[in-house]
Parts: sequence; C-alpha cells; structure tokens
Amino acid sequence: MVISLIFAAGIVSLIVAFIFRRRVIRVRVEEGAASAEEVSRLTTISDAIAEGAMAFLGREYRTLAIFMVLFAVVIVATVDYGLYTAGAFLCGAATSVLSGFIGMKIATKGNVRTASAARISIQRAFRVAFDSGAVMGFGLTGLAVLGLILVFLGIDVLMPLSATISRELQMEILSGFGLGGSSVALFARVGGGIYTKAADVGADLVGKVEAGIPEDDPRNPAVIADNVGDNVGDIAGMGADLFGSVAESTCAALVIGAAAYAVTPEASQNLWILLFPMLANGVGIVASLLSLLFVRVRSEDGVESALKTVLIASTVLMLIALYPLTHIAFGQSTFQMGSVTVTANGVFAALAAGLISGLLIGLVTEYFTSHAYKPVREVADASKTGSATNIIYGLALGYNSAVIPMLLIAISVVIGFAFAGMYGIALTAIGMLGTIAIGLTIDAYGPTSDNAGGIAEMAEMGKDIRKRTDALDAAGNTTAAIGKGFAIGSAALTSLALTSAFLTRAQGVLAEKGQTLDLNITDPNVLAGLLVGGSLPFAFSAMTMKSVGKAAFDMIEEVRHQFRTIPGLLQGTGRADYARCVDISTKASIREMIPPGLLVILTPLLIGFLFGPQMLAGVLIGALIVGVMLAVSMANSGGAWDNAKKYIETGIHGGKGSDTHKSAVVGDTVGDPFKDTSGPSLNILIKLMAIISLVFAASFAHKGGILLNMFR
Repeated sequence: MVISLIFAAGIVSLIVAFIFRRRVIRVRVEEGAASAEEVSRLTTISDAIAEGAMAFLGREYRTLAIFMVLFAVVIVATVDYGLYTAGAFLCGAATSVLSGFIGMKIATKGNVRTASAARISIQRAFRVAFDSGAVMGFGLTGLAVLGLILVFLGIDVLMPLSATISRELQMEILSGFGLGGSSVALFARVGGGIYTKAADVGADLVGKVEAGIPEDDPRNPAVIADNVGDNVGDIAGMGADLFGSVAESTCAALVIGAAAYAVTPEASQNLWILLFPMLANGVGIVASLLSLLFVRVRSEDGVESALKTVLIASTVLMLIALYPLTHIAFGQSTFQMGSVTVTANGVFAALAAGLISGLLIGLVTEYFTSHAYKPVREVADASKTGSATNIIYGLALGYNSAVIPMLLIAISVVIGFAFAGMYGIALTAIGMLGTIAIGLTIDAYGPTSDNAGGIAEMAEMGKDIRKRTDALDAAGNTTAAIGKGFAIGSAALTSLALTSAFLTRAQGVLAEKGQTLDLNITDPNVLAGLLVGGSLPFAFSAMTMKSVGKAAFDMIEEVRHQFRTIPGLLQGTGRADYARCVDISTKASIREMIPPGLLVILTPLLIGFLFGPQMLAGVLIGALIVGVMLAVSMANSGGAWDNAKKYIETGIHGGKGSDTHKSAVVGDTVGDPFKDTSGPSLNILIKLMAIISLVFAASFAHKGGILLNMFR
C-alpha cells in the first residue's frame, strides 16, 4: 500500500508537469506580437538563447559522463557490494541530468512566450512564466520520488533480505542514488555559475559602465550569453542542487531509520515506517499542488505577494497533512534512537520544525535582499559616496544576515534531536524540503521572467512591455534570493543528516570490530578535522571566485574587441557576434569547474582512507558550520547589491546614469559571483562531502586511517 502511494505521488507530479508544459507550449508567440517582423525577431533571439543553453548542457554532460564512469569504478573497487551502489549512483546521476534537460527545455520556450504575452497583460505574462516554473518544480520532484522508490525496489529484488543483507545495508546502497544526484549538482552549480557570471560581468562592465548602453541592449555582444547564463545557472544549477538535497536527505533518514529498525523487529517489518521519508516527500507534492489554487495576480504590484502567498500556503497545507500522515504510518509503534524513544508525535515535531524554519529562513532572506526594506536601502544610500562604501555596506549586510538563519537551523536541530534523536535531524531536512515543488516553481519562474525582459528589449517591443517584464523580473529577483536562502538552509540540514547517517553507520561497523568512534572535541584528530573542514569553504570560494574572474576577463576582452572592430556596432548598424561570446563562456566554465570539483570529491576520500572516520567527522562538521555561514552571507550580500542597484534605477538618488548608479553597478558586479556562483555552490560542498562519507562509511571504518596507523 505505502509503495503504491509513493508511486502515485511521483506519477501525479509528472502528470502535473506535463499539463503545465502543454499550457506553455499552447501559447503562440504570434498571440501578443505586434507584427510578423516582431515575431521573427522574438523567435530568432529565443532560438539563439535555446541553442546556447543546450550546447552548454551537452558539452557539460559529456564531460560529466567521463567523471561518472570513473567514479563508479572507484565505488565498485572500494565499497562493499560496490556494483549495486555504483548502479544506484549512475541512476541518480542520470535522473539529475534528465531533470536539467527538462528544466532547460521549458525555460527556453517559456521565456519568449512570456515576453509576447506581456503585450496582452501582466496577468497573462505572469501565468506563462509561472507555468514554465511549475514544469521544473513538479517534474523534478516527481523524478526524485520515482527514482528513489524504483531504485529501492530494484535493490530489494536483486538483494533480498537475508542473514547478511539487512535493511540497513540496502539503504546504504540506496544512498548511492543521492551521491549521483549531488555529483551532477556540483558541476551543474559550479559550471553554470561560472558561465552565467562570466557573461554577466563582461556585459555589465563593458556595456553599461564603459559604453554606457542599457542592460540587454542588442548592441552588446555578450547579451545572448548573459541570457543563456540565467538558464544554466538558475535552472539547471538550482534544479540539480535541490534534486540532490531531496535525494540525500531522504537517503540519510532511511539509513538512520534502518539502523534503529534493526534492533526493533516489529518496526523493521513495517514498510509504512521504513519508507516514511519517501512518503513525506509524496505528501509534499500533494500540498504543493493544492497551493496552486492560491495563485492570483491582478496588477504589477501584486506579483511578488502572489508568489509569497503560494509559498506560505504550501507550507501550511503541508503542516496540516503531516499530522495525520505520521499517525497513520507509525500508529502506536515506537523504536529507540539512542536514549530517545521515537513516536508519531516526535516524528511530526521534527518535520514541523524543519518545515517552519525553511519558511522563516526564506522570509528573513527577503528582508535582507529586497529593496522594500531598510537593509538594501542603506546599501543604496551608501552608493552616494562611491563604490567602496557600497561594497562595505553590502558585506556588512551579508554578515549580519547569516545570524538568524543559523539560529533557526540550530533550533531545528535541537527540536529534531529532542523528539527523535539522529532520525529527527534527518526528518527536519525532509520537512524543510517538503514544499520543494513550489519552491522550485518559484525559483525557475525568476530566470524565465528575466529572459523575457531581455528578449523584449532586444526585440524592441517598447518601453511599456519592458515595464511589465521588469515587474515580473523584480518579483523574480526577490523570490530567487528567497530560493537561495531556502536552498542553503536545506543544504545545512541535509548535510547534518548525512553526517549523522555517516556516524551511525561508521559506529555500527566499528562496534562489530570491538571499537568505538570517539568524537571528543579535545581529541587532536577531531580538532584537526574541524580546522581543516573550516578552511575548505574559503579555499573553495577562492577557487570559484577566481574562476569567474578568469572567465570574465576573456569575455571583457572579446566585447571590447567587437566594439573596436565591428563597424557601426555601437551606432546600431553593425551586428554583434553573439555566438563567439557564448562559446567563450562555455569553454571557460567547463575548464574552470574541474579544480573546485576535485577539491570537494577528493577531500573526504583522502581524509577517510588516510586518517580514518574520526578525523573525517571533524572535517564534515567544520565545513558545515563555516560553509553555511559563508554561503548565506555571500548570497545575501550579492542579492542586496543587485537590488540596491535596481532601487536606484527606479529614480532614487539620481536614477540611471548617475554617479550613484555607477557605484551601485560596480557593487552589483562584485556581488554577481557572490550570489550566483560561490555562495550557492557551497551548498554542494557541504552536502557532497557528507554523502561521499556516507557511501564509503564502511570502507573508512574497515580500512581507514592508513597514515595514522603507520605511526602507532
């Protein structure tokens, strides 16, 4: 029965995605275009963006395929039952890749239709952009749920329960699915972030600052690459990131739960309890679907509130649905998680803590990144005295904004552990990700709207149409910041859940050998691990920031070269070579994503095998604490600089073209890699290291500490 319900939820999610896709495709570009000539311009620009986006994905995924095969071989060679784990790993990677293609396809079809629909009404344009986002939101969530249950059933058939094959081992193998999804997310996030910011920085510094031409002006050679970047960074990158979070948090809860079920025979035979984390994901799909009834837009000013309303509605509906679900699944059954007795009420409390914290983190992020509130307006005011003060205030805002999310995560962890032990920590992550279908819908809406504005500008649709698309884009910028805060918060809890699962598994293996895993903070191995782990987010951020700088340098030189050499380009009579800029961003992003990727992948493997699980536990915890704070501060500083610039562009402090505006543009350019490359990519750093540690936990416990053992 429970397996059927999980299947049904996944199928429903995919059906919903298909319905929304048909709604988007049915919108004809001719519907809102003023003339046949305008239709031609719209489709030509849209096709160029789509071609560039798919070319990037194709090249990136070909590079990824080589890595996936090599990593699968490593898993087979070093992990017990490695062939099965490698199979799960490849399934997770393939599902994540499919999700990226689906999201990219619909985004590059929805952008031009949103631009065309903007001539009809703001409501019509909003609906097209929102429907495009819903394809991504429900499609990816459905694939995650179906992928998990199908791989679980495949493992159950190939490895039926026996004296040597336990539920715990089955779930450990299933965690390979999460590893595959997160591995794709690493390169999608880092590669996509480098691509989009190389194009964005090049377009802004040369186009807006040096040449003095507007954003999305067709005279700018980097303008197509910039619009392509919105998709590869915020569609494929964010989608892979949150797909990984869903898969990883679910696997962590399954592994921890299976360890408890092993000593609770009556619970271990109850699939409702065993597969409850997957069932909770399925309920989130239903709650997200019902929340769509609350989407209403009546004017330009109501776009942002409509998006927030649906997010709040999905949270409330999920909260209402979880209470009866937990009691149906657990009933009167209990099991021990350390010293904590886990009950249905305890499970609900842990889920609710994560769910509510996720919403609050999103709202706090909005406060610090929306120009409707004081913090961003202070950054705009600081721009009056130059770019230096703009940057100082933006950095201070980012640091300050990290405090409340960290406190909310800490409260969630305390509540989760108090009510359900280590299992409760994993459930808080699942709770925070419960409304992921709506979260992804809102997040994917943003780049679709942003692209629509760029297309409207390049197609010369007129100022009135650009005003409508700007209203959609402004709401998308705020919700994108909320999405990044939500993604970072969920990554923190997911990483903590995975670390808990790693510790649970490693302790179990060591106990079989008569050993214990001592995590005393005064132990030199643990302390050294904490220090090493704390340094990794800084090393990773430095690598990704410099990668953006290198790629942006190539782009800047190319844009300057075209302005110098193409006759009449700045006067509007010459035609820019857009394809050249797209190719520069693609090559640079593929080249530059490899070093930071290797840092994340090799660190847990080297620490685990050379120094053992004790030091690795310290590394994971150190990276988690520092990584989350750095990610929040960087993402929010970048978002604040962006919206401070947009606030000035409304006419405040002299408006566009003023010295204040130029200072804000410099701050926004500095913030681009903060909010779209390094900050969001830190999510993958803390999650991927933890899921690698979980997959290799038994190997580290059996064979780890090679270097330490040499000196004992």
